[in-house]
Parts: sequence; C-alpha cells; structure tokens
Amino acid sequence: MAAPACLLAALLLTGLAAQDNGGLDAAARRWVDDTLQRLTLDEKIGQLLVPSFRAVYTSSDSETYDELAALAGDHRVGGLIMFGSRTPQPRVLLNRGYSRSGLGDPLDAASLINRLQAAAPVPLLVAADFETGAGFRLKGTTTFPPAMAFGAAGDPRLAYEAGRITAAEGRAMGVHVNFAPVVDVNNNPRNPVINIRSFGEDPERVGVLASAYIEGLRAGGMLATVKHFPGHGDTDVDSHLGLPIIHHPRERLDRIELVPFRAGFAAGADAVMTAHIELPALDPTPATPATFSGPIVRRLLREELAFDGLVFTDSMRMRAVSELVTPDVAAARAVIAGHDMVLHSPDDVAALDGIRAAAAAGDLTEERIDRSVRRILSAKARLGLHRERAVSLAALPDVVGTRAHAEVAREVSERALTLLKDDRSTVPLPAPRDASVLYLSVLDYPAGWGIGSPSRTFIPELEARWPNVTAIELSDRTPLSEIELVRETARRHDAVVAGVFVRTASFSGRMDLAPALADLLSALASDTEATGRPFVAVLFGNPYSAAFLADLPAILVTYGFYDLVEASAARALAGEIPVRGRLPVSLGDAFPLGHGLDRSPAAP
Repeated sequence: MAAPACLLAALLLTGLAAQDNGGLDAAARRWVDDTLQRLTLDEKIGQLLVPSFRAVYTSSDSETYDELAALAGDHRVGGLIMFGSRTPQPRVLLNRGYSRSGLGDPLDAASLINRLQAAAPVPLLVAADFETGAGFRLKGTTTFPPAMAFGAAGDPRLAYEAGRITAAEGRAMGVHVNFAPVVDVNNNPRNPVINIRSFGEDPERVGVLASAYIEGLRAGGMLATVKHFPGHGDTDVDSHLGLPIIHHPRERLDRIELVPFRAGFAAGADAVMTAHIELPALDPTPATPATFSGPIVRRLLREELAFDGLVFTDSMRMRAVSELVTPDVAAARAVIAGHDMVLHSPDDVAALDGIRAAAAAGDLTEERIDRSVRRILSAKARLGLHRERAVSLAALPDVVGTRAHAEVAREVSERALTLLKDDRSTVPLPAPRDASVLYLSVLDYPAGWGIGSPSRTFIPELEARWPNVTAIELSDRTPLSEIELVRETARRHDAVVAGVFVRTASFSGRMDLAPALADLLSALASDTEATGRPFVAVLFGNPYSAAFLADLPAILVTYGFYDLVEASAARALAGEIPVRGRLPVSLGDAFPLGHGLDRSPAAP
C-alpha cells in the first residue's frame, strides 16, 4: 500500500480499537496502572491541566517553546489545546477594525506537537476546536460549513463523513480530541454565541446528526466531545462576555436541552465540555455556573446520566468565570465540582497552585484526583499514545486537505442552501451574461474579518458568470448620504444582488444589521418591483437575519461564511446546482422549521 493509504488504515484501525466501549487490552491496562502508581500527587495534579499553544512556527530555541516545554516536562500537564495564529491588536479608541485572529499552519502544528510530546514524561492529550473541521483553526486543511448547514442538508451520512475526515486530518497532525460536536439546541433567535454552531432547534434531529458525527470521529480514531453541557442554546448572553442564566425548570431541560446529550452518550461520545452558564433549577447557588457546580457535574452528569468519560471545562479565560474568581480559585472549584481537565486557564501555574492548595486543605482527596487521572490515562491508552505519540511530518500532506475531502465539504455546502422566498422567480438569476449587475456586500460591521474578507470569493464568482459587476461594500460605518447614493445607483443596473453578512462572533455580543442598511434593502425591494428588475439577497452567517428582512422578494440562506459557501451561493444564483435545503430553525412566523423552496438547475 502507498504511504498515505497505510496511514489512513492505521488511523482507522486505531479508532476502532480505541473505542471498544472504553475497553483496554492487557498491555494498555498495565500501562495505565503503572503510570498512575508512579506519579506523585503533584504530577497527578499536573495531568488535570490543559494549557494552550498556537499552531505557528516555533523555534526550539525560543521563550515560547521554553514555556510550553516547561509545562509539559516540569509541570506534567495532561494535555494541550491548539489555537490558530494571533496578531497583536492596538488598543485604540476610534479604529476598532484590526483583527487578531488568524489561521495556523498544519505542519508547524505537527512539528511543535512532536517536540512537546518528546519533552513530556507522560504522553500529552492534544485537543482542538475543529467544529467545522481542521480548517476552523488551520489553513490548507478541510473546512466544512457550520453545524447548522448540516441541519439544513438533513443527511446524517454527510455528518458522519465530516467527522471521519476531521478525525483523519486531526490525527495526522497529532491532535486527538475534537471539542465537537456542539449539541446545543439553538431555540433562541437572539443567541449571540451558539447560533449556526448548532445543528438546529429540533432536539431529536440535533441528536441524530450529532450521533452520526460522533460515529465518524470515532471511526477515524479521534475522541468526540459533546458540548456545552447541560445546554447553551437558549441564552441571549455571550458567555465570553458575561454569565448567562437559564431559568427553565428541570422538566423542560429533560425534554429539550438534554435530549441530544443523551443521544451523544449512546453514540459513544468520549468527553463532555460543560458550559459557563447558571441554571438555578439544577443548582440554586447564586453565581455558580455549571463549571463550578457539583450538582450539575457530579449529580446530573455522572450519577443520573451515568457518563464516565472525560469532563472538560470550557475555556477558563471566558469572562463568565474569569471575572467571578481568580485563576487559582477557578481551577480548584472546577475540579472539586467534578471536572477531569481544566482548559485554557488565564494563568496555568496559578491554576496548578490552586488545585494543590485545595488538595492540601482537604477539599480534594487523592482518591478523587486518582479517578480523574485514571480517566485521562485511559483515554491516552485507547488512542495508542502509550505505544507511539509522534506523527509523520512527511505523510501529513498526503492526508490533510485533499481533494476528496474538499468534495465532501462542497457537497454539504451545496445541499444546505435554503431558498426562503422567491416571489418574482429570480433564483436562478434571470439575467443575461452581458447584464449590468450591482452587487452590494452588506456587513454588520467592518471590524474583525481576520480569517477572510467578506465577498472575497463571491465577487469573482459573480464576475465569472456576469462580467459587468459593480461591487460596493456597506456597513454600519457607511454614512446615510452614501447609502442614498447607492439606492440611486441601483436604478441604473439590470439586476441587484445583496450579500448580507451578519456574524455571531465570540466576544462581540452583536448579531444584527444596522437599521439604515435594512431600510436600504427594503427600499431596493420596492424600487426593483416597480421596474421589474431582479433583486436577490443572499444571507451569509446568521440565518435569523431573515426575520427582519422578510419583505425582500428573494432570500437565499447559506448558514456560513467565506470561500466555500460563497462559491456555492454563486453557483446556485447561476442555476448550475439545485437548491433543496430545509430550515433547521424557525425564522419567525413567515419561515417555519422545515421550510424551503426547491429549485432545479437551469437548462444549459
């Protein structure tokens, strides 16, 4: 067999062997027992911590590497979480347009992981947020649409394939745990942090798609994490910014929020990530999120739901917890509550000190710590890390970012496209090739587009089909005088297409279009109706935007951003592919759950 095929086969076999209901062979059990026995209490506490690193080139002779190697070697941390790149952002008052976030590099990531694994006395459990595939964090890898697109496509096979491909690419880079799938039921249209990260608002359907995704991850040898327990879907506060409170009674939680978690457990989910949310029905203690709640983690998750896999906190740098208590207290309270691993502390050394202090004070017994460490070591053994922890940098390019993987992502993107309205039969766009097309790139706000500029693919794809395209970008910063000028300009074009970009981004707390821009789109709807010109709005990102744009004549929903979905939307407008997606959420009275119009490809 060729090298890539051998690697994929090995990953698949590893996945099947690793997921035998938590079972380990005799050698693996012996390794877990021996390792646990030789670890000191201080080293066991180190296993409970998961610091972060960035997937960028890192010299072995650098301060960054020294700090990471010290965490792995001296402090014996149990794992690491990988992020992409980060550019420093100036703290200026007027111009907030600078973006910090960027994508990392898969070869850089794998190289650094290999070196840190070599420095660690105990193998490291490496995790990443690959919610939309490895492309969520790394350039050149496969990027899938968000989970809500899978809900619109409605095909569990595609969810399984996405999980399998993500696992193959992740394991090839040395990543073992995917902090996905999101199984939150997004039934709050004003949820600023889950939204398109959810499969939808139907608990049973979310459970079906999440289960298929979990099975795909397991087939590829990657550990699946269901999040955010016990359900972050019905919040209107971003937990990156504040502490959300869910006031629903237990009966409601059993009927909606907990349904997909139970399905995920049945499908073999290996881990749970809890939510920084307060639920008085489960724990009435004030200002006590699930992160610090024994009744939620120990009683509900461990005892009632009988989950015995790994339990991670969410990032401890999120303000929902970081503004409640100091890093040392936060880490200690999370472990006391029942978590196995504390993720992404603002101060890793302080977090370790806090857990040590809790153990010294008798708030944590060594027996309790041993239970967590045994779970952690068992997970590492199921992954085969006790035998081999390094990955092949030479084989990585044959597995990661392949055309076959991209084809599956393309299929999901196209199958998800949902036509909400088409009052004038303008999808596909009835405009000849020589038509004058006005394209409006309508943004919620111009800041923060670090990973990809909006319309960077949509515009050239439109121009390839209609060469005479005039493109204009609008945002909440656009003066009213310019907005009026755009309305006048539109009257001189044969067709108008608006790409509407509304995000639900972490730490932003925003999810709306500026009223002046919504008014412009409504005015264009009236103007084009009077003249009989086609006008189509394509919604990128937040689908709930359709609720306040319901008077537009044609609305196509994509559920995502950037190159993949922009290219799919252009093909749909040109009539090159069918449109057949169905809404996985309800968008007000006009567009109920399951709604969607079908369109066949245009005749050649």
